[in-house]
Amino acid sequence: MKKINVLEIDPAANASESTEAVAALRAKHVMPLPGPMYTKPVQIVKGRMQYLFDEKGKKYLDGFAGVATVNLGHCHPQWMKAIQEQMSEYYHTPALYLHPSLGKFAKRLADVAKQANPAMDVCFFTNSGSEANDLAALIAKNFTGSPDIVCLRHAYHGRTLMTMAMTGLSTWRHSTPYGQSVAFAEANYPYRGVNWKQAVEDLRNTIRTATPGKIAGFWAEPINGVGGLITPEPEYFPAAYEVVKKAGGLWVSDEVQTGVGRTGKRFWGIQQFGVKPDIITMAKGLGNGYPIGAVITTPEIAKSMHGKLHYNTYGGGPVQMAAANAVLDVLEKEKLADNAAEVGSYLKAKLEKIQAKSPNVGDVRGMGLMIGVELVKDKKTKDPAPELAVKMLDLTKDAGLLIGKGGLFGNVLRIQPPLCITKKDADFLAETIEEALG
Repeated sequence: MKKINVLEIDPAANASESTEAVAALRAKHVMPLPGPMYTKPVQIVKGRMQYLFDEKGKKYLDGFAGVATVNLGHCHPQWMKAIQEQMSEYYHTPALYLHPSLGKFAKRLADVAKQANPAMDVCFFTNSGSEANDLAALIAKNFTGSPDIVCLRHAYHGRTLMTMAMTGLSTWRHSTPYGQSVAFAEANYPYRGVNWKQAVEDLRNTIRTATPGKIAGFWAEPINGVGGLITPEPEYFPAAYEVVKKAGGLWVSDEVQTGVGRTGKRFWGIQQFGVKPDIITMAKGLGNGYPIGAVITTPEIAKSMHGKLHYNTYGGGPVQMAAANAVLDVLEKEKLADNAAEVGSYLKAKLEKIQAKSPNVGDVRGMGLMIGVELVKDKKTKDPAPELAVKMLDLTKDAGLLIGKGGLFGNVLRIQPPLCITKKDADFLAETIEEALG
């Protein structure tokens, strides 16, 4: 592939150890991690906004944002300053003691959650999205008195035993005992032949046949992340909401990847579909890379936890609060949700033009800067092309672009960059993908 002039060298990014040495040490002493992401691994030693640098100083456009996490951009100066100032005062105190930032930020985040449901007013902070979804399951069961949860096929909700049980992807489930009473309904996956009416009917039948008819809650990512950026039709969630409510369930919106402006214009992904969630779970972009997760709900639902001990050593700590507060400051100041909508629409249109020409691009989908490109061996048969996805990651990486992949078959390119990218970055991203396909 030709070298495009966005590639630069930063001498200050040079690392003292070779990529081979770093990879060998990790392989020997770290439990196995997902991979291989690339045939030849890349070592990242520096990040600045939407760009990353490897150990030789080579510059990359980050098209994956640390798995949809670094929404503001790497080392954003205002965000860094907020963390550094808090670290210089004190960096850890448990929720057993008062500190002013916890209540203030909880109120601020609850006020933002009112955009999705005006009744939202109570937060609990964790370290990750897995912990947030696990806690939300406990809250839903306590509140409703029902143990049964319904999730969607192709969903991903975390790595605890409970959230693995709630994950509808065989690739992310292990042969261990799981939390019980989890049933799965079809996802509204238009490209794979499941339209919104079929998905709603399957949800209704799942509740009828795989639960007692009354459920604790229904979990849904507004747009699947790990599952391949599956984007439902606008009619699906409102119709599914009626089914869930009839069964007595809470609607839980998993905003770990779709929250914090990623889907464009609005803060929450579920706002794009006009449904009021009872519980919101989130993480990733809320801390811009600093570990934080959150559960947000109504006072009525939160009361179900009264008298039941629940605790998180680091959740709601002062540095967590400083990091997340700075995220909301920058998101508002720089209008990043608006930028996600504008640049995302521009990029998606360019990718759709590639789809029309390429025999291997079956579908382009998503909203804002959360875009999936499904690769197939043949557009008529729609047979997944996971080998091509691996090759695409290698080719784009060599050209200076880092993207991800997902989906049940590993055949969907995941494009989820920092929300600060420009149209010039989008041009480079689309041109690089087109060249790699060629």
